[in-house]
Amino acid sequence: MFSGLYNTGILAYQFLLRLVAPFNPKARQWINGRRNWTDALSKKLSGNTSPVAWFHAASLGEFEQGRPVIEAFRAQYPDYRILLTFFSPSGYEVQKNYKDADCIMYLPADTPSNAQQFVSLVKPKLVFFIKYEFWHNYLNALQANHVPILLFSAIFRPNQLFFKPYGSFYRNLLAHFAHILVQNQESVELLKAIHVNNVTLAGDTRFDRVAQVASAKQEIPIARAFKDSQPLLVVGSAWPDDMNVLIPFVNGFDKSLKVIIAPHEINDAEIEQWRRQLTKSSIRFSQATETTAPNADVLFIDNIGMLSSLYQYGNFAFIGGAFKQGLHNVLEPATFGMPIFFGPDYSKFQEAVDLVDEEAAFPVNTADELMATFNSQYENSLLAAQRSRNYVQRNIGATAQVMKVVKHLVSEREI
Repeated sequence: MFSGLYNTGILAYQFLLRLVAPFNPKARQWINGRRNWTDALSKKLSGNTSPVAWFHAASLGEFEQGRPVIEAFRAQYPDYRILLTFFSPSGYEVQKNYKDADCIMYLPADTPSNAQQFVSLVKPKLVFFIKYEFWHNYLNALQANHVPILLFSAIFRPNQLFFKPYGSFYRNLLAHFAHILVQNQESVELLKAIHVNNVTLAGDTRFDRVAQVASAKQEIPIARAFKDSQPLLVVGSAWPDDMNVLIPFVNGFDKSLKVIIAPHEINDAEIEQWRRQLTKSSIRFSQATETTAPNADVLFIDNIGMLSSLYQYGNFAFIGGAFKQGLHNVLEPATFGMPIFFGPDYSKFQEAVDLVDEEAAFPVNTADELMATFNSQYENSLLAAQRSRNYVQRNIGATAQVMKVVKHLVSEREI
């Protein structure tokens, strides 16, 4: 019964996306990206008999989480072709030319026929799902073909359906995984309580990724000139709700401080509106030079792709999304070592919870709270900075744990 309801839900989801696609660009990308997928996949895989390792990421965030494992697998098993699939346009459209995958495409909708046909065409030898991927029909098709499936960087919470009395349909999905590598001890205990024992506490591969990003940071001369040896607050992925707190804070802060603001989405009209609300001088990155940038107090980033490198210049960070949309990456600033601020809705983000417990990160509800908390760190930020940097350093290594399990499966099953 539950299987039938699930399949009906998948069909209804596709139907709704088709309805809104003419009016919604992301829905249109979702639909168009899956057209004639069998022909596209057959063409990409034809003429090559090398074994295939399939990695699936829901969106861009999960891809970044899985990227260290993809690259470690590529280095350790160069004879494999790597297939990378995405559910969301936010992942595919950004990473469709990623160099360490041989084939990149949207994951076809999880219907029984799609799943069976996809697995039959790909013939994967090993499958990796990242964090939150529990596609019923794909899992069934892979199990029917005796393909080992790994779930890594997973995290489980008591309120999830797996752990409810009526959650047997979802609990059964977990039995399809050859191994599950989780982020924390709570996840281990929750899974073992429902008799899922093929579990390893490995940590979160995002720590490995942010360490990679930090080591490969790019110099940004305009940002360096803008800082001009003054204390710098870097605002990452700001939404309007974040700016409602940040603008009064910036206007009212009366000590030396430069501010770089990277919006979550680049909207020219919105950036100009925020600039008008500021009482301090501002400039857009696209209009700045190394000569003019130091004259401004606020630098708005109006491009995509440089945020992770901007943190190298920061003394403080404010990370957006924790008022409503979902907190963005707090590990990137943490790896450079600085106090981190964000909104109140962070409890679903383990790294944010940890950093708050470590007194390296500080949630705020209002501009007044941000002002008080920021002032407390302004003159004495070294301790929180060291705590955030140490937190990242001691959690690096999850990728190595995943690769240990891969090596065991390769040896055991002679993949």
